[in-house]
Amino acid sequence: MKKKMVVKVSMNGDKSRSKALKIAVGLSGVESAALKGDDKSQIEVTGDGVDAVKLTSLLRKRVGHAELVSVADASGDKKEEKDETKSEQPPNYIPYYYQAVPSYGYVENYGPSCSIL
Repeated sequence: MKKKMVVKVSMNGDKSRSKALKIAVGLSGVESAALKGDDKSQIEVTGDGVDAVKLTSLLRKRVGHAELVSVADASGDKKEEKDETKSEQPPNYIPYYYQAVPSYGYVENYGPSCSIL
């Protein structure tokens, strides 16, 4: 289940902002991370199976003071919109998939390759 969490971090400059974003993106399950707020002091992380406490503690250790502001489910409106677009296709529509066959270098003509034979 996708979660959206907001963490407020005390960041002084661009270097600490990029460091905090690298830490957030480095966790397993993170799909996106963005800066929020007027002074860009909040990081919004979206992902599946992301541990909010682990993220906050890593930011505290490596960047500075970090406070977990909110944790919520990602909005389900996007899924409903995708389902609606799928139903708009004609009923006889069959998607065509092309799968390339790898070339193994076989030769059709097996003529003599040696002039002595």
